[in-house]
Amino acid sequence: MQGHGMQGQRMHGGSGANGEPGKKSQVNRTIKVEMHDNFYKPEKFSIKDGETIRFVVANKGRLVHEFNVATRKQHMGHQKEMMMMVEHGVLEPDKINHDKMMMKMPNGETMEHNDPNSVLLEPGKTGEVIWKFSKKVDLEIGCNVPGHYDAGMVSKVTFK
Repeated sequence: MQGHGMQGQRMHGGSGANGEPGKKSQVNRTIKVEMHDNFYKPEKFSIKDGETIRFVVANKGRLVHEFNVATRKQHMGHQKEMMMMVEHGVLEPDKINHDKMMMKMPNGETMEHNDPNSVLLEPGKTGEVIWKFSKKVDLEIGCNVPGHYDAGMVSKVTFK
């Protein structure tokens, strides 16, 4: 599988208010997700409180897309980081310039996209996120590539 997912420590969009990185050995179930130009399949995500999910995410669209587990507020903050990636040539509509991800942002961090709650994929690529839903909060699965969230590439997470 290609893409990013479980390597990083930081979480795009904020702290652990949206859960925590899951362990492969504790996965309760796997959900296969397709990202299209600008929607997810499935469209809704129903999770049990405390459940650890392995999301296998495939980008079936023609554009770069992101699968990100976060609160709405976290998505709004992360969208600014993603816009910076576009402005610095890291993200193009249909490709990721991986060599440019090591450039420093104004906060001193690189533009590397490798956080445990998120995967950023080029068209035709597949990645995974293993996430433990340890807190019952209002969560969304969203794509924060500029314009995609606003175009409707966002799905609510509901707890059973």
